[in-house]
Amino acid sequence: MSEEFEWIGGQLTSQAVPPDEHPWIEQHGCTRSYRRLRDGIRAHYRRYYPLTRKALDRQWLNPGNGCVSAICHEPRVSLAVLQGFLTPYEAAGRLTILPGHVPVKADTDGDRVTSITVRQGAEDVVITAPYFVDATENGDLLPLARVEHVTGAESSDETGEPHAPESAQPANMQAISWCFVISHDPDRDNTIDRPANYAYWRDFRPDIKPDWGSRLLSWSATHPHTLDPVIRTFDPVDPEPERGPMDLWTFRRIADRTNFTEGFYDSDIVLVNWPQIDYLGGNVIDDDVARHREGARELSRSMLYWMQTEAPRRDGGIGWKGLRLRPDVTGTADGLAMAPYIRESRRIRGEFTVLEQHVSTAAREAAEAERFPDSVGIGAYRIDLHPSTGGDNYIDVSALPFQIPMGALIPRRVENLLAGGKNLSVTHITNGCYRLHPVEWNVGEAAGLLASYCLDRGVSPRAARASHLEDFQRLLRAEGVELEWPRTTPL
Repeated sequence: MSEEFEWIGGQLTSQAVPPDEHPWIEQHGCTRSYRRLRDGIRAHYRRYYPLTRKALDRQWLNPGNGCVSAICHEPRVSLAVLQGFLTPYEAAGRLTILPGHVPVKADTDGDRVTSITVRQGAEDVVITAPYFVDATENGDLLPLARVEHVTGAESSDETGEPHAPESAQPANMQAISWCFVISHDPDRDNTIDRPANYAYWRDFRPDIKPDWGSRLLSWSATHPHTLDPVIRTFDPVDPEPERGPMDLWTFRRIADRTNFTEGFYDSDIVLVNWPQIDYLGGNVIDDDVARHREGARELSRSMLYWMQTEAPRRDGGIGWKGLRLRPDVTGTADGLAMAPYIRESRRIRGEFTVLEQHVSTAAREAAEAERFPDSVGIGAYRIDLHPSTGGDNYIDVSALPFQIPMGALIPRRVENLLAGGKNLSVTHITNGCYRLHPVEWNVGEAAGLLASYCLDRGVSPRAARASHLEDFQRLLRAEGVELEWPRTTPL
C-alpha cells in the first residue's frame, strides 16, 4: 500500500478533518470495520487521556464536542487506531506500507494494468499485482493507466440531472481547503509573519453566482441551503455552542478542554475547515497543481493572520494575537495539515453511474432512493457541493439514504483496477453525497473484498457482478457490510 504523505488515513489524519457523518451513525449505516474504527478512537481517549468522570461515562464520547460530527477528535488518535489495525499484517509480512510514495507510471497490457511505479524522491518502486485499487485523493492512477474517466461537471444533456450545467465543464470542481489547527493563549503574541499576498486575500471577493455577498476573509459567508449571507460567530475566549454550526470555534473543535481533567489543556483545540479557506483559484488535478496548492496554503495563512490582526471582535476590538498554530497536532512544521482537503476527484467511467435522479429527495417520487440490486454498501448525506472553481456557489440539496452500486466501482473497460474512494462512478453532483468518510471507507472496503473474491474464485470483477452477485453479497454481509437501509428520513 502506497501513501503520498507520511501518515496513512487521508481525510482523518493527513488532512486533519474529523468525520462528516449522517445522524444515524451510532446505530447503523456503516460497515463493521468503520464502527470498529470509531469505537477504537473513543477507547483510545478513555485509555490514554485524563478524561473527566462525566466524559468517561458518556456512551458516545465526542472528544471535541464539535457540532459537525459525533466524534470530533485529534488526527493523531485516528492515526494510532489505523496503525493498530495494520501492524499485525505488517509483522506477518502480509502487508507493506510505502509512506511518502506517489504513483508516477502505470504499465498496461490491453485492458489490464500490469504494474504501477511509485516514487519517493529519486527512488522508484515497481509494484506488480493481479489487482489494483485506486484510493488516491485525486484518482491518480486513472490517467496513468489510461482508464476512461471524467473530471468536473458533466452536462445536463449527458446526465439529465436538474443541477447539472448545460455544457460539460471539466475544470469546474469543488474548492479544496488547506486546513489548519489552532488553540488560544491569551498571554502570548503568536502572530505569524504577514503572508506575502495577504493584501490580495484580505480584499478578495469570490466571483461566484449567486453572489457571495462579502469579502472571503470576514465572518460573513453564504448559507449552504439558502445561499443568503449569514454572520458566523467566533470567540476563543467565550464560544457560543448554542449557535451550532454558525459558531466557528465550536464547529470543528477537536478537543474540548472541559472533557479533560482541569488544567490538562490550557485551551480548546480547533480545526479550521471553514468557508473562508475554500480555495477558488483553480483545481489541483490538471491545472498548474503546484501553484494552486501553494495558493490554498497562502489563503489559509492569510485567514489566520486576519484573525490574529484584523478580525472584528464582539467587544469592539480587533484580532486575537493569542491564536496559535498547532504543528504538534498536525504533524507538520508549520501547523497546516499535512495534505489539502480534497472534495472532488477524477471519477471512473463505470459500468454504472449514480445520478442525482437516483438519490435526490426532490427528484424521487418514492420515499427512498433508487434501489440498486448490486449494492455493496450504504451511505447517507445531503448533496453538499462547496463553491467551485467554475464560479458556482453552494449546491446543497436534500438527499435520501442511498446504496453504493457495485457497478460504480468497476471501469467500463479495464479489468483489474477498481475505484477505492471518491473516484467511483458518480457525477459532479452526486459526488456531493458520496465523498464523505463512512462512504469512502465502505467503497474502499468493498473494492478490497471484491479483489479478494475475484482472486479466490478466478473471475473478473465484471463477471462477479454478472454471475456471482448473490455469493459476493453474502461475503459482504458476513464481513459486516450493510447493503440496505431501514426506513429513514431524508437529509
